[in-house]
Amino acid sequence: MKNIMDRRHFLKSSAALTAGFALTGGGSSRLWAAQAFNGAPHAEQIGWKLGIQAYSFNRFTFTEAVAKTASLGLRYLEFYPGQSLSKEKPKVKTDDSMTAEVRKEVKKILADAGVNAISYGVCKLTKDEEQSRKVFEFAKDMGIEILVAEPPKDAFDTLDKLCQEYKIKLALHNHPSPSIYWNYKTVLEVCKGRSEWIGACADTGHWMRSGISPLEAVKALEGRIVSFHLKDRNKYGKQGSTDVPWGTGKADIEGILREVKRQGFKGFFASEYETNWLNSLPDIGHCAGYFDGIAAEFTIKK
Repeated sequence: MKNIMDRRHFLKSSAALTAGFALTGGGSSRLWAAQAFNGAPHAEQIGWKLGIQAYSFNRFTFTEAVAKTASLGLRYLEFYPGQSLSKEKPKVKTDDSMTAEVRKEVKKILADAGVNAISYGVCKLTKDEEQSRKVFEFAKDMGIEILVAEPPKDAFDTLDKLCQEYKIKLALHNHPSPSIYWNYKTVLEVCKGRSEWIGACADTGHWMRSGISPLEAVKALEGRIVSFHLKDRNKYGKQGSTDVPWGTGKADIEGILREVKRQGFKGFFASEYETNWLNSLPDIGHCAGYFDGIAAEFTIKK
């Protein structure tokens, strides 16, 4: 037991020290410290895919967001509708209306960086089968496994059918109150009687903004979590709260990860960091190090 606890202390301290260097350094040292992280190999061992929601880099282009993701050694991305493709093509947006030519270019950008776009959202899905089918066709073509959306409650007959047909999961996202799914109980309500292809995109930061304990919500959603927008915030509520590096805020990221490990969850965690917009890479690097440090504890042979 003592060896395990020593290892735990070492992992967390190492992540914090590296992040501290990144956060207090300047110029190239900040970038170097962020690049020193090498993904989340311990998390991979237990079936956790750590990546980035490209909205974290919404002051940059899609091409830059992919490069930043790869610089952290992370291999997974959730991209969102409306980001400019590149500095050279600022008017071309990465969304489900992309032409075949642009899709090909996007696939090459991802492949060259070694990054997989496995999720897309928050996107528009409705009960109109023709409209929603176009989004599913886009997802299939791009190799996307998860669609993140906030569809109206009358859309689920259509969407459950499409999820099963295309073998693509639908993750219901919870923007803060008064959005439709801000309360996890609403997610449970609309998932009742639906297939396993439909569940929650658990946005821990938005729960905090709505006054909901992320750990409480995660426990209640057992068996219905598809993916995460993982955030830590300095306090609950909307006023004066902000994203902070994981493990330094009030979300109880460690408690959340221990709970989803208990549940046997295997899937995608997107880091969506919504502060320090122009230089968030060191902060996100801290998050990755902290996350993998926690995951490492679960891989130690007892």
